[in-house]
Amino acid sequence: MKKIRKSWQLLMISSLVLVTACSGTSNKDVKKDETASTEVSASDAAFAKGKYDPPIDISTVVMFAAPKKYINGDTRENNVHDKWMLEQLGMKHKDTWYPSSADQYKQQLQLAIASGEKMPDFVYVPGDPILTNQLIDSGQFLAIDQLFDKYANQIWKDHATEHPELWYPFMKDGKKYNVPILEYTDNDNTLLWLREDWMEKLNLPAPKTIAELENVMDKFKNENPDGLAPKDVYPLALTLKSKTNTWLGGLDWFFGAYGTVHEQWNKDAAGNLEYGSTNPGAKQALAKLQEWMDKGYIHPDSALWDENKAAEIWTKGNAGILPGANWVPDWPAPDLQKNVKGSKYKGYPVPAGPDGHIGTKWQNSGVNSSFMINKDAKNPEAFFLYYNYLLDNMANPTAGSKYEYGFAQGYDWNMVDGKPTVVKDKVDFTFITAPGRIPDLYMKTLVDLADGKKPETPYEKQLAEFRKPENWAAAKIVMSQKDVRKQNYFTGASTPTMISKWNLLAQSELETFNKIIYGKLPVDAFDDFVASWKANGGEQVTKEVNDWFKSVNTK
Repeated sequence: MKKIRKSWQLLMISSLVLVTACSGTSNKDVKKDETASTEVSASDAAFAKGKYDPPIDISTVVMFAAPKKYINGDTRENNVHDKWMLEQLGMKHKDTWYPSSADQYKQQLQLAIASGEKMPDFVYVPGDPILTNQLIDSGQFLAIDQLFDKYANQIWKDHATEHPELWYPFMKDGKKYNVPILEYTDNDNTLLWLREDWMEKLNLPAPKTIAELENVMDKFKNENPDGLAPKDVYPLALTLKSKTNTWLGGLDWFFGAYGTVHEQWNKDAAGNLEYGSTNPGAKQALAKLQEWMDKGYIHPDSALWDENKAAEIWTKGNAGILPGANWVPDWPAPDLQKNVKGSKYKGYPVPAGPDGHIGTKWQNSGVNSSFMINKDAKNPEAFFLYYNYLLDNMANPTAGSKYEYGFAQGYDWNMVDGKPTVVKDKVDFTFITAPGRIPDLYMKTLVDLADGKKPETPYEKQLAEFRKPENWAAAKIVMSQKDVRKQNYFTGASTPTMISKWNLLAQSELETFNKIIYGKLPVDAFDDFVASWKANGGEQVTKEVNDWFKSVNTK
């Protein structure tokens, strides 16, 4: 699904290097120091100007595979992106890896670390806390605290100030080592997608509580408007196969109705981290899920279904409720309308539990990935010059600007009959990283469209064209419940006890929870699970997680 919301965006970035000055009292050292100071001043002058003249060389290492094809005489070493980077910013791009997969990329990085291989100027780091710590421990990379404070633009700084937790995965000994690349926030937050034609035919009001939702499910099953027999309707489409705090057919919203979000680390009332699956609210949630399974509201094969399979029961017309994000109208909703003639769907807010609790997951601090800067690089500010340019000029381009329709004519956009049009079979770029994205812009724009705002900017016009009105309305629902989200606050590498114990603890959780839901264990088995979880490593893991949290939480 993520490829859908990225389909019309551009990908790119550039690199950086550090100049350090020697200190000393000899004439020779003084000359070195003067030279270094001159070089730093020249770098800052280039940064202020927005271009290096003469051009500088930069080297990178990225995960993305080489383009499938080139046009207009482009090559891997000389392509439209690199020509743009040289002409616009005065940077010569070279020495890029092209691993074919994420696993290969990670292995290649780890091999380079183990062999002591000198890294390029800047290195792309996927969201892998173990790999991040390995790179930090290699000693090849800079702490970027001062660089970020000096060179990052206001968009970047404002988001980091609002979400200081984005730094947590990148810190060691109080220092920041990775430069975060921004991503849209709230795009994956959960709402409920209901069969609106069923709601209308049954004359049902919007379910605001779990009890009211239960009434809706009972009507869907036992008074089905399509004439389906109760045995053929399982109103709630879920995946219970592995993770259920997940992106489609998940249960984060349901556990949230009982005061917790499972399978993640939430803040408790005292500000400490607790594992959500052990919160007493999880027991109440499991008790209700057991009731729903017994009543046939949940398909008995849900424990065998992943997210895609869970969606099928909804798109085939045998379920009436699908938990998902605002992008469900793009997928899989079209399959529902294709399979079930006359079907309609609509997004609804997640309901409140018996004590008024409402909650959903929120595990996105607006970070797509990160970069690390080699200690031996020569122009660290170049990275910020490049990414600032993306944020300032391409993330939300103005009408009439050179990026109004896209990055490069003939590549990602073209003129067709005098009208700018997105190229359907886009030509791949030799991009280094994700595009410049202003984290709150996507959802904010969708809400504006839902409120009837006429699209005026190029960005607004693109969203109005490529996102459906159902997306707009769903985004407004999500943002109306923005304050109920619960963030997973543990984003570090596995703690020592996690390494040896976590797989067994997670397996115990999955088995116990599913057995309770399926009625093979009584609800009170939850208490035994929590006691066992703590005794078999969970209590020590909780201590280690909180020790980590204190080490990175500087607020």
